[in-house]
Amino acid sequence: MITLKNIRENQDLISKKLKTKNFEVNKIEKLLNKDSDWREGLVLVEKLKEKRNSASKQISILKKENKPADDLISEMKNVSSKIKEIDSKNVELKIEIDNLLLDFPNIPHDSVPLGSDESSNKIIRTWGEKPKFEYEIKSHIEISEKLNLLDFKAGSKISGSGFPVYIKNGAKLERSLINFMLDMHVENGYDEMFPPFLVNSDSMQTTGQMPKFIDDMYQIPKDQLFCIPTAEVPVTNYYRSEQLDESELPVKFAAYSACFRREAGSYGKDTRGLLRLHQFNKVELVKFVHPDNSYNELESLLEDAEKVLQSLGLHYRVIELCTGDLSFSAAKCYDVEVWSPYENKYLEVSSCSNFESFQANRGSIRFRSSKTGKMEFVHTLNGSGVATPRLLIALIENYQQKDGTIKIPKALQRYMNISAIED
Repeated sequence: MITLKNIRENQDLISKKLKTKNFEVNKIEKLLNKDSDWREGLVLVEKLKEKRNSASKQISILKKENKPADDLISEMKNVSSKIKEIDSKNVELKIEIDNLLLDFPNIPHDSVPLGSDESSNKIIRTWGEKPKFEYEIKSHIEISEKLNLLDFKAGSKISGSGFPVYIKNGAKLERSLINFMLDMHVENGYDEMFPPFLVNSDSMQTTGQMPKFIDDMYQIPKDQLFCIPTAEVPVTNYYRSEQLDESELPVKFAAYSACFRREAGSYGKDTRGLLRLHQFNKVELVKFVHPDNSYNELESLLEDAEKVLQSLGLHYRVIELCTGDLSFSAAKCYDVEVWSPYENKYLEVSSCSNFESFQANRGSIRFRSSKTGKMEFVHTLNGSGVATPRLLIALIENYQQKDGTIKIPKALQRYMNISAIED
């Protein structure tokens, strides 16, 4: 969350920065007007209280001297009523200010490319080569149905579209991918966590899902809980309202979770097969780091996500998102996109973001700086390490064989205990 103090002192700069993120900057003026009214109210209340305190002393003296004080007492009753009125208005103003602040996105880092939408994103690098086939290739849908890996019709019957059923070797492949990624990240220094899949509204607010994206979430109103859209939410909130020891930083977690997204507003987008789901699996990487090191930590986070695809021998590219394509909470973000031969395009399987102090401010996650002796907010980062649906698409399509079987990448063979998936 951007602090009110920062907005007061740097209005022009923040307006300029947030405008590049397609934010309605007139909201800044609205916020500052309310802030001005709130502060004026505080000053006026203090003056009225001083007047009331002074009058109370006068009234006490008048009573001791048996002199009339009724007029002054009556006047002070009016002053007390005025104080209550202003205090009540200020409480309402403070609530409005806090709610407005929650709607402000994070400020883009200076290094982020300028642009209004994804057309201004930059390709940073590619890895590997696109596979070449000497035969007509099939889609992941056709292959997985032929080999009895996925059952989309059963998923629709049980839950609805966007809820596939993984069966037999399809279920085993999904589980193998999750275990493979968790093992890899633990070897790279992450602590494994298995978090709850349901969280409260405070958790959603910390990471920036609420209040802005409430329509994208599955809710359980009776219990006031939400199905998580990513493990980022519960893992980041692990330290909510707590103080970390500076010597412990960075703290790194790798967590598997199911992810639930209503995909509100996605009508008309490609929803075939595993391309866009309401429930899917993902291994998430979350870091709590020192502010001085957060951008170095972002680069290493990106490398950790890339290692998954490199180990599986899959061609991919890394995209640096422009200001207009950044998420609400991110100050800087890279997307990792794997190649799908049948779709003939790249598919996003990971986003690696630095949120700087944005989430830590909302969730009050701090440490005491050895340099200043003061409490500071940690920087939080997260990245998919990685999401399985589109990874599975790439695996099935890239490793399909002419005879209809799927070759298992060497890195996965010890998890699958087979070298190929056959009829």
